[in-house]
Amino acid sequence: MQSPLRLKNQKFMNNHWWLYIIKTTDGSLYTGITNHLLKRWQAHRQGRGAKYFRLQAAQQIVYLEYPHTRSSASQREVAIKQLNHRQKQQLISDFNAHLQDCDRTLKTR
Repeated sequence: MQSPLRLKNQKFMNNHWWLYIIKTTDGSLYTGITNHLLKRWQAHRQGRGAKYFRLQAAQQIVYLEYPHTRSSASQREVAIKQLNHRQKQQLISDFNAHLQDCDRTLKTR
């Protein structure tokens, strides 16, 4: 029998969704959503989880948004998929700049 804490954590994780962008080895960008990021990443790396990765190998996760509900993640996924490649690259660049700022802030403390 699972502990109540573990069940509560699973319920929390299943109700919160990640939006992600993966860069492939040919430089294309794949946008998706999941409620279990590590499991989904492993599937994509193995060419599973989306037909897209049967042809293009997943290289790295380059963008993340969390937490979302299933509905808000789906809406955001549609919005990002409507962006052109340059706009997606800008979104990724802004995200990475924010991460670098956070990293510098943490290192100075």
